[in-house]
Amino acid sequence: MPPSAPSPGVARLGPPCPRCGRRAPAEGGPFCPYCGRYLAALRWVAEPPPSAAPAAPARVRVRYTGPPRYRTLPRWGFPPRRWEPPEPATPTPDPLHGARSTFGTLVPLLWATVAVALLAAGAEVWRYVLLLASRDNALSAGEVAASDALVGSAGTVSPILTVAAGVLLILWSVRASRAAADRAGVRPSRSPRMVVLGWLVPGLNLTVPGSVLSEIEHCALGLPVDQRPRPSRLLLVWWALWAAGVVLSAVVLLWSLRTGVQARADGVVLHAVLDLLAAVTAGVTARLVTRLTRLLAPARPRRRELLLSVRPPAAARAARA
Repeated sequence: MPPSAPSPGVARLGPPCPRCGRRAPAEGGPFCPYCGRYLAALRWVAEPPPSAAPAAPARVRVRYTGPPRYRTLPRWGFPPRRWEPPEPATPTPDPLHGARSTFGTLVPLLWATVAVALLAAGAEVWRYVLLLASRDNALSAGEVAASDALVGSAGTVSPILTVAAGVLLILWSVRASRAAADRAGVRPSRSPRMVVLGWLVPGLNLTVPGSVLSEIEHCALGLPVDQRPRPSRLLLVWWALWAAGVVLSAVVLLWSLRTGVQARADGVVLHAVLDLLAAVTAGVTARLVTRLTRLLAPARPRRRELLLSVRPPAAARAARA
């Protein structure tokens, strides 16, 4: 008889009561005969038998025979991908590149301004000659109409070109000042806003533009940063022409408010002088901007290799001898 089987005449006992802890007979019912608490049913947990568990794989030690070898090209592998470097979050534009790009448009526009300003000055001179001739003789309608058309067309195109060239000149000076400061390893003495205001505000535009261009020239030449900038002769000539043009523009603007025949005749002369001065200033500006841009970004010398002669080696010459 197995040891777990109960002996005859002995009652089997159930689980202990959770309340009183006594063990009641198994056939006594679902309630404890001592305290009357409901006896909870047993909880069965199913577990697989030990024979059903998978056997641990046996570790087989394989001798290393070198890297794998393939008789044909394997068709498996990773998909081809091209690595690209990450782009910077906020790329900073190169001021020197911006100055050179502005220079490419500014210089042709300045020379166009020179041509139109000379044409406007010639038209004003022709009008003044007609005014002098009208004191003694009557003028033909064709000459007066041609003079008025030439003055009107030149007087309309010239200010437009002057304003466009002025905007590009201010933009070039802002970028060139930053490029010159970067080349010298210093911080620009004026912010872009102050440079723009120095070109536009009356009174300041007599001194600030010359100072900005002097600093650009000083840094572009590689002179010591603690040394006071000394403008070149070309820059001094441009500075004088620029200041004279600003002052003469104010005089012509105030003179146009006067009335009378003599005031109008004098106004024609002043307009002719102003157009001629504008043409000279635009030409000098084109030369100055070209010089400063070439100082900031000098052109690379082009080298050409020329074959002058072909000489045999020394061993071959000795064998022939």
